[in-house]
Amino acid sequence: MKHGLPNDKGKIVNLKTSSHTADLIERTQELKRKKNAVILAHYYQDPDIQDVADFIGDSLELARAAQKSKADLILFAGVHFMAEGAKILNPSRKVILPDLRAGCSLSDSCPPERLAKFKKENPDHFVISYINCSAGVKALSDVICTSSNAIKIVERAPKYRPILFAPDRNLGRWIAEKTGREMTLWPGSCIVHETFSERKIIELKVHHPDAELIAHPECEESLLKQADFIGSTSQLLKHVIESAKQTFIVATEAGILHQMQKRAPTKTLIPAPPNQNCACNECPFMKLNTLEKLVHALETEGPEVTVPEAVRLQAERSLRQMMDWS
Repeated sequence: MKHGLPNDKGKIVNLKTSSHTADLIERTQELKRKKNAVILAHYYQDPDIQDVADFIGDSLELARAAQKSKADLILFAGVHFMAEGAKILNPSRKVILPDLRAGCSLSDSCPPERLAKFKKENPDHFVISYINCSAGVKALSDVICTSSNAIKIVERAPKYRPILFAPDRNLGRWIAEKTGREMTLWPGSCIVHETFSERKIIELKVHHPDAELIAHPECEESLLKQADFIGSTSQLLKHVIESAKQTFIVATEAGILHQMQKRAPTKTLIPAPPNQNCACNECPFMKLNTLEKLVHALETEGPEVTVPEAVRLQAERSLRQMMDWS
C-alpha cells in the first residue's frame, strides 16, 4: 500500500511517484485550470487517479459534488452509469468519461427493455433500483437507493404494493432481512463482490483472530453472515477510521484501501482474497481508466456522456424521490 504526503496544492502525491506519472499529474492540473474542469474519482479508481481528483467518493456523493462546483467540464473517473448520474443532475454541464468501455456487470444485468417488460407484466409492483444501474433503468424506477440509504428507502415504500428490487440480488436479500419486506429480486450481481472466497477469508480470520471482517452488502449471503460489519463503501471507510480495532479484512473492491490507508495509516488492511489466483477483487471496468486517458479526455473534452432529455427527466424524478425520502 502506498503512503502519501500533501503537496502545496493540498493534494496527496504518492512518495514513489515516477517522473512519467508526475508529468501526467502536472499536465492534468494545467488542463483542469485551462478548461475550468472538475475531476471526480470513485473510491475504486487507481491511487494515482484518486490523488489527482478534486473529489473522491461514491457515485451519488460525486454527482452532488459536481452540482456544488462551478466547473464547466465534469470529468468522471468511474464507470458509465456514474457519469450518467452526473449528467442527470447536471444537464447544463459537459460530462466526460476517460474510457467509454468502463461499464458495469451489475448495470448490464438489467437492460431497460427487460425491466420495461417486467413492469408491463407486473403493473402493481413498486420498482426500487439500486443506483448502480443505467439512466434507462433509473427512468423506469419509482425511486432509487444507494447501499447506505437502501433500508430507509425500502421502509418508505408503499406497504400495499409488492416491491421489485433491481438489479442487485445480494443487496436486495440483505435489505429484505433487515426490513422484513418481501421483495422480488432482480437476478443481477457484481462480478467483484461475488468473487470473494469464503474459505480463504475464514483462513485469514484464523491467522488474524483480532481482525474484523468488513463487507459491502453486494457480497454473497454466506460471506455477509461471516462479517463483523456491513456497510456501503463510505461506511466501510468511516468504520475503519473510527473503530478501535487495528486489523481489517476488507471485502469490497480493493481500490478503497488507498483511502483507508491514508486516513488510518496505523491500521493493517487485508484485501479479501478472490476464489482464483487473480486480481479479481479489482473491478476490470474501473481499472480501464488511467492517468494517460484522463489527460487525453481533458485535452479533447471527450468522450462525452449524454442522456436523452426524456430519459434524463424521468431518471431525475426517481433520484429526487430518493433524496426527498433520505
